[in-house]
Amino acid sequence: MKAARILTPLLVVAVMLALWEALVRLWQIPPFVLPAPSAIWQALQGDFSSLLFSAWMTLRISLTAFLLAVIGGVALAVLFSQSRIVEMALFPLAVILQVTPIVAIAPLIVIWVGIDNPNRALLLMAWIAAFFPVLSNMTLGLRAADHGLLDLYRLYGATRWQVLTQVRLPSALPYLLSAMKISGGLALIGTVVAEFVAGSGASMGLAWRIMESGNRLQIAKMFAALLLLSLLGVAIFFCLSALENLLLRRWHESRIEREA
Repeated sequence: MKAARILTPLLVVAVMLALWEALVRLWQIPPFVLPAPSAIWQALQGDFSSLLFSAWMTLRISLTAFLLAVIGGVALAVLFSQSRIVEMALFPLAVILQVTPIVAIAPLIVIWVGIDNPNRALLLMAWIAAFFPVLSNMTLGLRAADHGLLDLYRLYGATRWQVLTQVRLPSALPYLLSAMKISGGLALIGTVVAEFVAGSGASMGLAWRIMESGNRLQIAKMFAALLLLSLLGVAIFFCLSALENLLLRRWHESRIEREA
């Protein structure tokens, strides 16, 4: 069953690539319109070092923004769970930050952090994209703790710290892990969007390579950069899914395997 889950999508991708290659050759589509997969592979091999460096730049900013979003989102959600007044005061501001398009505020962020510091601007915009899912899901998870268990802890005189660490945080863990899978992809998307909107040659990320290739009509190289970008997103998702499975498989209902 596990092998089928892996082989089935790989087979579908292989069929799609073969069909793509055949149609490009059969219809003689110009490479500057749609390159064949073989041409994309050649471009990837020919510019592998520069593309790999750009992929690392994008990945580094994405992971940094993701980690900051997780730390900040968890910390603020815990603060919300301890004080309703703080939650009522700050949560609307977090919503406003989330619904404001990055494209609209990118020029301001570039000016505020300094034009000479493009990576700081990219990091801030990627953090904005990744922050809210962690905050909202973690807040929900902390509220979803079993009320009977909370009443039992209070009955035995447990401290707020004991209630938080032994009841609320374990209850919120599945919500946090689910949010991290969303936030990881959003951090990557936020980085790429920021590179498109506010990036320059100084950023040297994959989005810059895509823009550079498009301006030079190097469409095969553009597709190669897109391929690396997709692989980064898939790698982030599967790593976070593996972490979720590792932490939940022994106790949470969503991961316990049952007999049919």
